[in-house]
Amino acid sequence: MSEQVSEPAARDRWRAFRPLGHRDFRILFGAIVLSIFAAGMWAVVMVYAVISIGGGPLQLSLVATANAVGLLACAIPGGIVADRVSRRLILRAVEVVNVVATGSVVVAGWFDAVTIPQLVVVSLLLGASAGFFFPAYSAFLPRILPQEHLLAANGLEGAIRPALQQAAGPATAGMLLAALIPSHAAGAVMAAHVLALVLLLFLRPEPTASAIGVEETTPQGIVHDLKEAVSFTARTPWLLWTLLYSTVWVLVMLGPEEVLLPFITRDRFGDDPRLFGFLLAFFGAGGVIGSIFVSSMRLPRRYLTVMTLVWGVSTLPYIVIGLTHWYWLMAVSCFLSGFGFSYGNVIWGTLLQRRVPRHMLGRVSSLDFFVSLALMPVSMALAGPVAQVVPIPVIFVVAGVVPFVLCFAVIALARMPRDELAHPLDR
Repeated sequence: MSEQVSEPAARDRWRAFRPLGHRDFRILFGAIVLSIFAAGMWAVVMVYAVISIGGGPLQLSLVATANAVGLLACAIPGGIVADRVSRRLILRAVEVVNVVATGSVVVAGWFDAVTIPQLVVVSLLLGASAGFFFPAYSAFLPRILPQEHLLAANGLEGAIRPALQQAAGPATAGMLLAALIPSHAAGAVMAAHVLALVLLLFLRPEPTASAIGVEETTPQGIVHDLKEAVSFTARTPWLLWTLLYSTVWVLVMLGPEEVLLPFITRDRFGDDPRLFGFLLAFFGAGGVIGSIFVSSMRLPRRYLTVMTLVWGVSTLPYIVIGLTHWYWLMAVSCFLSGFGFSYGNVIWGTLLQRRVPRHMLGRVSSLDFFVSLALMPVSMALAGPVAQVVPIPVIFVVAGVVPFVLCFAVIALARMPRDELAHPLDR
C-alpha cells in the first residue's frame, strides 16, 4: 500500500516534464525551441541589417511593421487551414518558408546586395509563417498528448518563449554581430530553422479523429468554417469575454511597457541601456518561473476565476513601476507582472485545447491570436502621443488599475464561477 501511495507522489514531482515522455512531443518541442530561438536572434539581426545598409528609423519601422502585418494577416487563414490540412504538413511547410526567407538574406549578403525591400519581404514572410505555425501547433498538441499533460506542455512552451525570444536569442545575436556582418549572422537564424525542419521530418503522422475518439467532420467552405468558429466564440461566454478582456489588456498594457518604460528608466536611473535591458530580463524571468510554477501544479478547480484574477492582479505592479524611484522595486514589479501574465496564459492555452471542439480548435486558436494582438500596434502608436498630454506615471497607474477592475466585471458577465463548476476538468 505504501508503494502505491508514494508512486503517484513521485510522478507529481515531475508533473511539469511529463509531456517529454512522449516521443512526438519531444520532437515538436525541440522544433519549437529552435524556432523561437531563431525569432529571438532575428529581432536583433534585422535591426543591424537595416542599419548596415544605411537605413534609419523609418526603414526599420517598415521592416518591423511588415512582420506584424504578416502575422495579423495570416492568423485567421492559419487557423482555417489548421482545421482542414494535416498539422504536421503545415509545420513543415512553415519551416521551409523560414529557411528560404532567412537564407535569401545570407545569399544576398555574399554579393553585398541586401536591400530594404528584401528585408521587408523577408520580415513579412516570417510574420506570415508565425501566423500559420501557432494555430497548427495548438491544434496538434491535443492529438499527440493525453489531456492531463496539456497544462504541463503549455507550461513548457510558456517558459521557453521568454527565455529564448527575449534573452538567449537576442544575446546570441549580439555576440554574433560583434564578430560578423548582419547578413552572415543571419546564417545562424537560418541554421536554427533548418534544424527545426529536420526535427519535424521525424514527426509521425498524427492520429486520425476516430483513433482519438473525436467525431469525424466533413470540411465545408472557408466562409462556413470561419462563421462556425465565430459563432461558437460568440455563444460561449467564458471564451467571448476572455477574448474581449485580453483585447483591452493589450491596448492598455503593451504601449506603456514597450514605448514608455525606456523613458521612465532613463529619467530616473540614467542613460545606461543595460538598466532597461535588465528590466525586460526580469519580465522574462517572471514569465519563465510563472509558466513552470503553474504547470507543476494541478489545474485549479476554479480555473476560469483563477486565470482571470491572476491576469488582473498581474497589472497592479504597473502602479509601482509608474511611481517608484527605487530600481530594485521596479525590477521586482516587472518580475511579478511577467509571472502573473504567463501563469494565466498557460491555463488559457490549456482551456482552449480541452474545451474547444477539436475540429475547430485551429480556427478558435487563430481568432484568439488575432483578437488578442489586433490592438497591439494601436497601443504602441497611442502611447507616445498620450504621454505628451498625460504624465507617464499616471499612464502606468491607469494601466495597472483598469485591467484589475475589469477582471471582476469579466468574471461576473461570463458567469465564470458557475461555468467552471458545471464543466469540471480532470486535474
